Amino acid sequence: MPKPKNDILQGTLALLVLKTIDAAGRMHGYAITSHIQRVSAELLRVEEGSLYPALHRMAQDGWLRAEWDTTEKNRQARFYTITAAGRKQLELEEESWARLREGVQRVLRYA
Repeated sequence: MPKPKNDILQGTLALLVLKTIDAAGRMHGYAITSHIQRVSAELLRVEEGSLYPALHRMAQDGWLRAEWDTTEKNRQARFYTITAAGRKQLELEEESWARLREGVQRVLRYA
């Protein structure tokens, strides 16, 4: 039996990360991945190799603010918060996802 894929569709990582931080507040990378996995009922898994470059890009683009702090386990980590530009990008990402979802639904209904 083939293993079910839980790869995140290309282009949705920014949406998931921005939405997570917007909803849950300031978070470090591991907490972001754990939140997405937990909220999706284990259907989605964000790999570190995808997450950290994406967080870096989003911070460079001004969508997130990053700062070093100590985790609940007393480790140093970068914590991310969403910026005003990030909230605007989140709106655009949600609109884009809605269009994609509608297009896929139309194809599925037609077939």
